[in-house]
Amino acid sequence: MMRLPLFEFRAPQTVAEAVRILDGEGPQTMPLAGGTDLLPNMKRRQQVPKTLMSLNRIGELHQAKINDSGSQLGACMTLSEIAANPGLRNGLTALAQAASFVATPQIRNMATLGGNLCLDTRCNYYNQNYEWRKAIGFCLKKDGDICWVAPGSSKCMAVSSTDTAPVLMALGARVRLVSHSTEREVPLTELYQNDGIHYMKRRPNELLTKVIVDSLHEWKSTYWKLRRRGSFDFPVLSVAAAAKISRNGVVEDARIVVGSVACLPLVATEASNFLKGRPLNQDSIAQAAALAARIAKPLDNTDFDMTWRKRVTAGFVTYALRELRGDDMRGERLLLTRHSSSL
Repeated sequence: MMRLPLFEFRAPQTVAEAVRILDGEGPQTMPLAGGTDLLPNMKRRQQVPKTLMSLNRIGELHQAKINDSGSQLGACMTLSEIAANPGLRNGLTALAQAASFVATPQIRNMATLGGNLCLDTRCNYYNQNYEWRKAIGFCLKKDGDICWVAPGSSKCMAVSSTDTAPVLMALGARVRLVSHSTEREVPLTELYQNDGIHYMKRRPNELLTKVIVDSLHEWKSTYWKLRRRGSFDFPVLSVAAAAKISRNGVVEDARIVVGSVACLPLVATEASNFLKGRPLNQDSIAQAAALAARIAKPLDNTDFDMTWRKRVTAGFVTYALRELRGDDMRGERLLLTRHSSSL
């Protein structure tokens, strides 16, 4: 049985109190929301903070404000609340979809939006128990000096597996980061970096308090996810797409983001720009899908064969763009769910 290491516990009731704790106690203090990622990591001794600081008593982190001018979502909203919120439709549909695809209902009832955005990167050589990792001499991400995925690399290749980050990047979202002395808003596209260890630019003394999305009037969005088990698993490939389409069917603006193929979600800028001013017909969708697939460079650090995951990227982008066009994709989604375990 894997047990949690000893830790001290704090339970602030305001954001101001929480950031004072982070500022005073340093990097050995970690925020705790749902704990669905952090606590298993602590049991495997991948993360061993001296102090856990619960965020559950901070009321403002659980609040949502959704109206025609935009949305503000508290970092401690659970994924179940996100998935069920009737205000997260049309332009925000992809966020509700992504939240509903995470793990199981029990985990979604605990896991939070902020926690999913800050999700630790994953790797077949890292997400093992302590004894397994010790037997191979550990890895570059924790306690070792070799990245077993790319032994010649000086950089950790652990992959980003968050479901909500690709979606919110496609929706142009920003996050609010608060410390004891400063407060800043950062576009989500600038929050992550391509490093499996230092994968976020959030400072240790900063607390992610809110997700902000400007008005997406006349936008549509969708999210597609590949995983081993259709009802429960981390993504090994994900595609988030959002578009503003005119009444005559021409794309006025578009954003495509590919997730789970690198240390951070990848913005398919060339593919997104290609769609602008074009209708979503068979040719434009095929060309945009091919452009988006070029940026996907999956490695052998997660499930399924990496060359196959590279090939199916274009297919998933095609699914997403067809759905934005208005095609009924329920059959494809059902088949994907049923047959994921046999892929």
